[in-house]
Amino acid sequence: MGFLRLLVLAVLASEPRVAGGAETVGNSSEGLLEFYIGKFRYFKLNRPSPEDAILRHISSNASFLIFQIHSQYQNTTISFSKTLLHNTSGTGTDRGLVFILRPEQSMCTWHLETLDAEPVQNMAIPLTYSERDPVPGGCNLEFDLNIDPNIYLEYNFFETTIKFAPANLGYARGTNPLPCDIGTGRDSRWRLLYDVYQYFLPENDLTQEGLLKHLQRMAEVPQVKASAIKVVTLTANDRTSVSFSSLRGQGVIYNVIVRDPLLNTSAAYVPAHTYACSFEAKEGNCSSLRRVSTKVFFTLFALLGLFICFFGHRFWKTELFFIGFIFMGFFFYILITRLTLLTYDVRLILTAVAGSVGGILLVAAWWRFGILLFCMLCVGLVLGFLISSVTFFTPLGNLKIFQDDGVFWVTFSCVAVLIPVVFMGCLRILNILTCGFIGSYSVVLASDSYLYTSLSYITLNVLKRALNVDFHRAFTNVPFQTNDFIILAVWGMLAVSGITLQIRRERGRPFFPPHPYKLWKRERERRVTNVLDPSYHIPPLRERLCGQLTQIKELFRKEQPAGERTPLLL
Repeated sequence: MGFLRLLVLAVLASEPRVAGGAETVGNSSEGLLEFYIGKFRYFKLNRPSPEDAILRHISSNASFLIFQIHSQYQNTTISFSKTLLHNTSGTGTDRGLVFILRPEQSMCTWHLETLDAEPVQNMAIPLTYSERDPVPGGCNLEFDLNIDPNIYLEYNFFETTIKFAPANLGYARGTNPLPCDIGTGRDSRWRLLYDVYQYFLPENDLTQEGLLKHLQRMAEVPQVKASAIKVVTLTANDRTSVSFSSLRGQGVIYNVIVRDPLLNTSAAYVPAHTYACSFEAKEGNCSSLRRVSTKVFFTLFALLGLFICFFGHRFWKTELFFIGFIFMGFFFYILITRLTLLTYDVRLILTAVAGSVGGILLVAAWWRFGILLFCMLCVGLVLGFLISSVTFFTPLGNLKIFQDDGVFWVTFSCVAVLIPVVFMGCLRILNILTCGFIGSYSVVLASDSYLYTSLSYITLNVLKRALNVDFHRAFTNVPFQTNDFIILAVWGMLAVSGITLQIRRERGRPFFPPHPYKLWKRERERRVTNVLDPSYHIPPLRERLCGQLTQIKELFRKEQPAGERTPLLL
């Protein structure tokens, strides 16, 4: 039986067409992995023992089939035969092959292996399509496979980009495919449309079982349409490349459905997934993304923000320090990130120092000059920045018009400036609203340092766009799940509580404190002219400092011996 199995595989490998395996009869497939149309199968691959798989009882109505295999992060190789060639095999975590079926063919085989030292848990499924369905990747000119149904995925800190090969119109068994680049009329592949779908895994779910389970919802056309979010529809004239905002530690599955609007048929590419991080990295892997420096920075920031949320208007100088810290820290971080190659921890420390300097400068400007409108302009711009960020966090931010950087930044700035202009007649209300919303949002940012939440991307997306010149083309969709609803409720509760408390407490009080420098100057003049004031008799500061230095010098002076100091006369 073993000799017969080898003989069958040798015959299959010697077929001139690599689009599908030859037919065999009887039980010659004994010992192979057997698959069934439309049925998922779990199995493990080991490096020492590659596997050969078989699919039988293929319907005569099927014109081609796609076999796809998935794993979480370990690579798997799928090939038409044991001889691995670049144009007949693929390696990765989400890979598939298109089998063009010959007349009367009812069985296919393929070869599976892995080069990973550890066993790899896989899930695979074969899917068949008719001659009316478009062929995913049928007009491939960019990648290695002749017909490539795969989605190729690349990511960095800022964006995740998917690429795929254009499809071709379907054709019957035994006939030649239509030319890809001859004519652009309704009878060519240029009529095809591509729907790009995005599916989010549950937040904080990095398990292999969860991924493979949810991948089953992204393999076939009906399940993809029912489960995923359609992000964009591309025409044959568009580039077959789409960018998304990277969500580190958040599992995302992408797929593309190619549609033939004339025949009302469709087919799905092989879905691809990413967590925008590495499972195998020693530092900063998917299980330990949140750095200690980030936790310390945003925890201290949240404590100050929580104080501002409830007491910011009463402690006016502390609030000004908080606002100045945000202003200077934000722009300084953008500057050193774009101009230097410093590590993240160093940049974060420098940002904290620069932010503190900015806070001190704003407090000093208020103390010396007392220009209320300038201070309230800074306060209003910070609130406007948050409101503008929330506006572009909605689906409005994915409109094509805002992919132009000029349009985006002008609109963003106008919304941010509009807030202080609208509230210019009621500055105290503006100040209390800023304390409530900005102070409570700092708690949201701190929460993201410990537990993933999509609400942090309200401001992070704006920061990404300021740092990366290519981020303008990225769609900024994020999941909104249980954690986000809870943190959104906490944010709203803190903001409303802080605003209500401060409005009630400030009733009947002056809107803002008086000019500190004038108060200090008036107090100094009063002490100078009022001889009955005990402070009148206090020496000037210079004399007091000299007296203190003299006392300190006395502590270090050597003690002189007591008694007669003159020599005795003879």
